[in-house]
Amino acid sequence: MKEAKFFYNDKYAPVPNRPNHIGVSVFIVNKDKLLLEYRKDSDLWAVVGGGLKIDENLKDCAVREVYEETGINVDTQKLNFYKIYDNPTRIASYPDGNILRVITVTFIYKPENENIILKCSEESKELKFFSKEEVRSLNIAKTHFPLIEDFLNGFDLLK
Repeated sequence: MKEAKFFYNDKYAPVPNRPNHIGVSVFIVNKDKLLLEYRKDSDLWAVVGGGLKIDENLKDCAVREVYEETGINVDTQKLNFYKIYDNPTRIASYPDGNILRVITVTFIYKPENENIILKCSEESKELKFFSKEEVRSLNIAKTHFPLIEDFLNGFDLLK
């Protein structure tokens, strides 16, 4: 199977062949650790999230994607907007031939129940909570690297 490839600030990135892609990513924090997924399509770690459907708003997309990818039911009252990442050099190339410029809206979610049971979707090999120090040693998807770096740099402010 061909792998998905992710580019950030890479002058050799392929040129998008589809309209801009809008998606969401949700920083799920539990016991001072960040949840990441190990993607099947690339063998890289990434923030939980996915693409916005034509008939949904951003919060609904976040709720749906978190549930599909982790089994966690998100309480929308505790889902907080974080930032928008729209750098035009964030490019994703998928095995189906689609090459997209990725625009991502991020949220933060801190589940009430600290004893979370995670359920991997078909898109993931693994779901795991990592400390700030552990995250820095992972092989992160290039399009998610600026999101995660930014989040970790402000992590102490989020407690």
